[in-house]
Amino acid sequence: MGQGVRKQLKARSRAALEHVRHARHPLKGWRKWALTLGQAMLGLMLLFASANLTLSLTTFRGDDPVDRMVHEVRGLWFSAAEGHPVSPGAFAAVHGRHLGHRPPAEAIRAHFARKAERGVFLLDHVMVDHILRRFGRIDSRTLPSGIYVGAHALGPDGDPWVRVTKWPAYYLMFPRHAYILVVPESGPAVVFSASQNAKFDSDLPEGDRLGARMAVFDHRAYDFPRSGQALHEMTLITDDPARVAAARAALERARAELDASGLRYGLLAPNSNTVVGCILEASGEISRRQRSRILLAVRAPGIGADCW
Repeated sequence: MGQGVRKQLKARSRAALEHVRHARHPLKGWRKWALTLGQAMLGLMLLFASANLTLSLTTFRGDDPVDRMVHEVRGLWFSAAEGHPVSPGAFAAVHGRHLGHRPPAEAIRAHFARKAERGVFLLDHVMVDHILRRFGRIDSRTLPSGIYVGAHALGPDGDPWVRVTKWPAYYLMFPRHAYILVVPESGPAVVFSASQNAKFDSDLPEGDRLGARMAVFDHRAYDFPRSGQALHEMTLITDDPARVAAARAALERARAELDASGLRYGLLAPNSNTVVGCILEASGEISRRQRSRILLAVRAPGIGADCW
């Protein structure tokens, strides 16, 4: 009986395959090839998205991936679109279990110190909004002094699409925009970010040139976490007080050299990730070989490209 069923299934499979082979396509000529090309492109996009989803759920998850996943989902859910306030209950929902509803600055700093010791950690829109509203700025009271590399997904910030696109931007579109965050012992944290000049000033005559800016890490900073970029993955590079103190001057020199180079921005390279990677290599924090790792290149396209 089992053998007869198998024969029937095999015969039906063969018949279905022959039907597909000899079926007449409803479209002819260029329309047929256009449809085929479209289907191939859709297949590649789906393959790319599934690969990115797999990487998003398996890499850089830390030693408690379930807790990380819960944090990500809550952070994305409660992030507010540009121009809208964060929900009053957002901080308690995202961080209440670990920090309570209204933690002192010392507790927030200790929380991030523990996270930084374990590797990549999240700095989310809800947390940044909470710190700015209560303490006025991001500084060493709430974030341990050091030099950090931040990376966030690229996505829109305004309504109505951001409420949907922030999810696939984080989980499916794996490439990240990288920047450098310096938290000094005293004074506000500053962010060094590179991109097209037009991103910083749309009136510049050469808006397609690769440029960089340094700014206080607040609502006006290009890399401020918000709804389209709600989760920032942070890595502590160094907490050496001497290096932290010298970082701002070193980054200003790098910015001046970049402006003098006259490089045009490239989608894959040279771009913000290239600039950040080259600065880290020049400082001795990473080697050329580390900067060219395949996974890092997928995660931050352009980071391994030649420096200016």
